[in-house]
Amino acid sequence: MSMKSDNLEILIPDNSNPISISLSESPVHAGFPSPAENFMENKLDLNKLLIKNPSSTFFAKVRGESMIEDGVEDGDILIIDKSVTPYDGSLSVCFLDGDFTLKRVRVMDDYLLLMPSNKKFKPIKVGKENDFMVWGVVKYIIKKI
Repeated sequence: MSMKSDNLEILIPDNSNPISISLSESPVHAGFPSPAENFMENKLDLNKLLIKNPSSTFFAKVRGESMIEDGVEDGDILIIDKSVTPYDGSLSVCFLDGDFTLKRVRVMDDYLLLMPSNKKFKPIKVGKENDFMVWGVVKYIIKKI
């Protein structure tokens, strides 16, 4: 099942069939190469690693480029936890005046700012007159390389 907006497609995860993937016991070094060990003994369950609260976790596919300076690109998949309390600076999926949007939330004295991460876009001031809620906080981003 999914819900679509102009810049996000919300997807509901199916946690009924967890998938285990082999995990190498040898770390992958990002610096100088080290001798490779060919051990694939552990199993990695991405559901257990990435989803702490299954009943309140959703996926969303990003549409647009308003967050590219944070490394969030068109087509990336967000893992969103609705049970996490939003905080100043959190990367959040927000519901604003009928649409979903992905922005950093900045808490001001008597209003909020939704901050894009692209100089082509302007911050959005959210006041009492807006229909607004932080729908969930992004915990992980899955991207295709």
